[in-house]
Amino acid sequence: MAATTYEQLKLHITPEKFYVEACDDGAGDVLTIDRVSTEVTLAAKKDVPPSAVTRPIFGVLGTIHLVAGNYLIVITKKTKIGEFFNHVIWKATDFDILSYKKTMLHLTDIQLQDNKTFLAMLNHVLSVDGFYFSTTYDLTHTLQRLSNTSPEFQEMSLLERADQRFVWNGHLLRELSAQPEVHRFALPVLHGFITMRSCSINGKYFDWILISRRSCFRAGVRYYVRGIDSEGHAANFVETEQIVHYNGSRASFVQTRGSIPVFWSQRPNLKYKPIPQINKVANHMDGFQRHFDSQVIIYGKQVIINLVNQKGSEKPLEQTFASMVSSLGSGMIRYIAFDFHKECKNMRWDRLSILLDQVAEMQDELSYFLVDSAGRVVANQEGVFRSNCMDCLDRTNVIQSLLARRSLQAQLQRLGVLHVGQKLEEQHEFEKIYKNAWADNANACAKQYAGTGALKTDFTRTGKRTQLGLIMDGWNSLIRYYKNNFSDGFRQDSIDLFLGNYSVDELESHSPLSVPRDWKFLALPIIMVVAFSMCIICLLMAGDTWTETLAYVLFWGVASIGTFFIILYNGKDFVDAPRLVQKEKID
Repeated sequence: MAATTYEQLKLHITPEKFYVEACDDGAGDVLTIDRVSTEVTLAAKKDVPPSAVTRPIFGVLGTIHLVAGNYLIVITKKTKIGEFFNHVIWKATDFDILSYKKTMLHLTDIQLQDNKTFLAMLNHVLSVDGFYFSTTYDLTHTLQRLSNTSPEFQEMSLLERADQRFVWNGHLLRELSAQPEVHRFALPVLHGFITMRSCSINGKYFDWILISRRSCFRAGVRYYVRGIDSEGHAANFVETEQIVHYNGSRASFVQTRGSIPVFWSQRPNLKYKPIPQINKVANHMDGFQRHFDSQVIIYGKQVIINLVNQKGSEKPLEQTFASMVSSLGSGMIRYIAFDFHKECKNMRWDRLSILLDQVAEMQDELSYFLVDSAGRVVANQEGVFRSNCMDCLDRTNVIQSLLARRSLQAQLQRLGVLHVGQKLEEQHEFEKIYKNAWADNANACAKQYAGTGALKTDFTRTGKRTQLGLIMDGWNSLIRYYKNNFSDGFRQDSIDLFLGNYSVDELESHSPLSVPRDWKFLALPIIMVVAFSMCIICLLMAGDTWTETLAYVLFWGVASIGTFFIILYNGKDFVDAPRLVQKEKID
């Protein structure tokens, strides 16, 4: 079986069935889904009824079961990102969720409301930018992994051979994956970021590509998913690969990021920065070792760059991480702690060179992957930098972009694009492309995890910190605060539903969506708003004497401030918490 999926598709809809017709040259297959029995079979074009309603689609994302029954999710719009070694890469930009059922009359009012909520969750996940696919190329693997495969692997379908860490619709494709004969309709979709640019230095043209693959294991939002799980999967784990293609030669440099791999949490509680809590009873070494055992198997040597603060609330996490590495005692793992904020305070971002100089020899040892125009492997990457800060977003992306530039410098010199003594920083046109792409990568990863664009992207784009950048960071921080406290519960539930961490059971006697809020959740914010409003009204409609006005202002002012502090004290009762899957709670 060729490692491709069908590219040109038509969806035919009848009251009884969905027909997905393959329209590629020479194709005659039709994927048939029975809307009553849910059975999936292969048919021929002659089996499609002429009365069917027909529309073009660009891929089958999969199926999911909700309260009303099964739903089919298809890609209805796509945008071309570029070509990758003659393989076209697409971004999915719009989707449709189609019910198997023709009516909702079988649902109670409560079930109908729950079903609408679940549909809203699916639409929320699909509205987050960053779903990519190719019908002819395996986007889930790095160049180095793809170079070291068997002939049997090459014959597998894209779904079978994909790295399951990065197949975001793996749960949705579970029914199709059980039937190898329909695998050419099963399209693995990546979530993250991809950019492809044609560039020129010294009159020599090359393709420069940046791919970030977001793991679907322990996926979620900023404050509800931290640390690792019992299997060793780290929160916000992203594999980033930078690729150069010049005159048939291909070079690749891979880095990873992921949450500090111990059991810890940082639940939102209305405070700007909740204090991280490290689990005092969990077996940290078990999860820690599972995490790095898998990382060493996949990537080789690990150079950990921990960028968290080495004082304040982040200090215990840095100390725990360092202690765990020391206790593990593996020669495959090196640990470097670099207090990003301390070293770069007062906008001294030039001091990042201290870290780059510190790891330069290690980076040379790790090397990069290179295959020449004849297909011969010239160099292998022997390991990766595993960078992290608290969120593995802003500080992490800055460091990754600098390490990637240093690797790219060496690659382009070796390929003959750069002359001896030339520096990438001096190639102004390419530098602009490079910095903007890495800033876009930062924004994509941040929106997917924290709900806003990244911080510190002014440095990534321009190479220096600016006052405007500080203002934009403040604005994004404010939006993050609101989303993390008042909408992330819904966002987390949406991801858990999409990835199959929660499965809908319409026979459940008690819906998790119907959990009543504590009376304080509704009453106290209303009291605070009313009291504050009355305070303003008293000032605007002053009485005959200032004594009377002052008394009213003091009364309502104390009431509003008092209520505010009651809310702040009971912050965890007012945040929007997940309801579908119980997240770890560490006291």
